[in-house]
Amino acid sequence: MTDASKIQASGTDGKVAVVIVAAGRGARAGQANGPKQYQSIGGSAVIARTLDVFLAHPRTGPVVVAIHADDLDLFQQAASGHADRIMMVIGGATRQDSVRLGLLALRSHAPGQVLIHDAVRPFVDAELIDRTIATIGERQGALPALPIADTLKRESAAGMIGETVPRAGLHAAQTPQGFPFWPILAAHEKAHHLGKSDFTDDAAIAEWAHIPVKIVPGSPDNVKLTWARDIAMAHQRLSGERMHFPDIRTGNGYDVHAFEAGDHVTLCGVAIPHDKKLSGHSDADVGLHALTDALLATCGAGDIGTHFPPSDPQWRGAASRIFVEHAAKLVRERGGRIANADITLICEAPRVGPHREAMTSALSDMLRISPDRISIKATTNEKLGFVGREEGIAAIATASVVFPGEVPE
Repeated sequence: MTDASKIQASGTDGKVAVVIVAAGRGARAGQANGPKQYQSIGGSAVIARTLDVFLAHPRTGPVVVAIHADDLDLFQQAASGHADRIMMVIGGATRQDSVRLGLLALRSHAPGQVLIHDAVRPFVDAELIDRTIATIGERQGALPALPIADTLKRESAAGMIGETVPRAGLHAAQTPQGFPFWPILAAHEKAHHLGKSDFTDDAAIAEWAHIPVKIVPGSPDNVKLTWARDIAMAHQRLSGERMHFPDIRTGNGYDVHAFEAGDHVTLCGVAIPHDKKLSGHSDADVGLHALTDALLATCGAGDIGTHFPPSDPQWRGAASRIFVEHAAKLVRERGGRIANADITLICEAPRVGPHREAMTSALSDMLRISPDRISIKATTNEKLGFVGREEGIAAIATASVVFPGEVPE
């Protein structure tokens, strides 16, 4: 991490500087897990998520973070991946003073514009940053804000409603607030020298210093994490976002076996009387072989020949349900949940329809899924090709598997 006192003037190449305010104690959010800017949401510290957004933005340049003197280790851990882009200063006793110290650290860079943002607003997004930057002028600041939607009441000294405050034109201020750099630095320095320390945000200081500030549309997602419940809801939100996008994979399988002399065929685990049988090293269950390949495809585990090579004598005449159960086990070991299995048998004979229920039951047992997640269909090849000439049977299988993906902490 770079000490701001050691920064050399290098210019900003038109980039917008950033001051992140992170020196607060966050008492309202509780201190059991440290100040709120270092508490974990979705597996990362709040401040780390905030920094990620600004450091990834193409318009931002030098970033200064004002921290509390007691939080050095916490900050270095949270910002460890960004050491080359971040300057650190020890903040003041108030937010206002921390911003001033952050601005002072940027003087050698002489940026044209600066964004000032609360570390505990981790849901700021690139579009809001764009809107704010676009509104900053040579003598004009920019304030993202949302119109007040609630009815406002002013309390009397007796704790009763004193009056209803008209909400027309009222807005709730957000950050990042953007300003031309030198005017806002001068305003902060003037307020400091005059001992005025009661400004609650930088737009208020700008207003006092007669710097015009234009309101730009804020974002309802850009909430400030103030209370312990805000931290819990932010963590739940991030965890929920991940859970809404599970890792769903679909695998396909195809197999074909020729007929030879025999008295039955085995399809999808069911023996069906027929004047021929299918030729193969195992029981030649073409439907289960195709399904095995489909399942293995969902977890990148090769194909049926990888696990059960036909050159291995132990699989001679083996029931193909062994192959399916092995593939399903591999899927489950990798955290997968089989959502659906669909098999299409392509043959002129035998008829599949009378045996569909038994096939579905057999597959339900092999895959450990309910029958309504299994589809078995049959079609002819309209007397065309080797299937049409009744020389063999082909099968196409599709399996859908849901994997957990990245599990939130």
